Amino acid sequence: MAGTIINMSKVKQVLRMHAQGISNRRIAGELGLYKGTVNNYVNKVKDHGYDIEELLALDDPVLEGKLFAGNPAYKEERFEAFKSQIPYFEKELRRPHVTRYLLWQEYREEYPGGYGYSQFCFHLRQLLKARQPGSILDHHPGEKLLVDFAGETFPYIDRETGEVVEAQVFVACMPYSNYVFMMAVPSQRSDDFLHALGCCLKHLGGSPKIVVTDNLKASVIKADRYEPEINRIMEDFANHHGFAVIPARAGKPRDKAAVENEEKIVYRRVYAKLRDLTFFSLEEVNAAFAEKTREHNQTRMQRKEYCRQEKFLAEEKPLLKELPREAFEVKYYTRLTVSENNH
Repeated sequence: MAGTIINMSKVKQVLRMHAQGISNRRIAGELGLYKGTVNNYVNKVKDHGYDIEELLALDDPVLEGKLFAGNPAYKEERFEAFKSQIPYFEKELRRPHVTRYLLWQEYREEYPGGYGYSQFCFHLRQLLKARQPGSILDHHPGEKLLVDFAGETFPYIDRETGEVVEAQVFVACMPYSNYVFMMAVPSQRSDDFLHALGCCLKHLGGSPKIVVTDNLKASVIKADRYEPEINRIMEDFANHHGFAVIPARAGKPRDKAAVENEEKIVYRRVYAKLRDLTFFSLEEVNAAFAEKTREHNQTRMQRKEYCRQEKFLAEEKPLLKELPREAFEVKYYTRLTVSENNH
């Protein structure tokens, strides 16, 4: 991707081959890089007068600091003054009716030579974002299944009425292998959700230890950071199949980032490829979904020597819990109340 810094080990290969007198075109061909990228690194070294042998002896972070010293805007004096006020801006934005525009006006009154409004908002957004902690989730084989409904529905035509019906699309992902299952259902109600989840487990050939769901009503009655209330029917389904249910935190899509990312890929590899076809039932839609999802799971992953299906079959499926022989029966619960006349 343009503008992306390649890893320093490859930069060192570029510099080493350049020092050996190899042409930039050949370096690009040998290392699988764009010729302009090689020219950029070689010219950067020449322009600064760096000694290649000294650069090769540096640790990767030190080398990156030398070649990519960062945006000059972050070295300006006005940025240092702006940075010192970030805690104040952050506190003031929590107060009612305070906007970024108001804070910028006050900022310019104090610093007439400061940033314009667009740059003020850009640097404020970047610095606040950098203050938010993040981490890479470490997934284990066969442990989790992430489930969600896609944000976009999928249409089909009712043969009897000619009406266009928008089907809800259930998407599930094993995050360790990124193996995907998807299915169209009439709605997001509990019975349709559990039907889709049951079909997913049959397709996988077993149950994971944990199912991570979004905070939809079919799964979670009351979202809470510490003690979410799980739908009773969902609890029964989980107990029947031997897995635990962990809802994602409300407003925290990173908790189920794998399935969120697969949804975006599914739009391109499934929705887009079926855009010119007309379907007349959910069965037809799901048959097409199954075919395109299989192609997706069998497609080699970028920078990997395997596809999703190979990794799932080799490392995850053997670890899944065997499915119960008896089919799950839905139990409906209600709480009866006695009126004032005892009836």
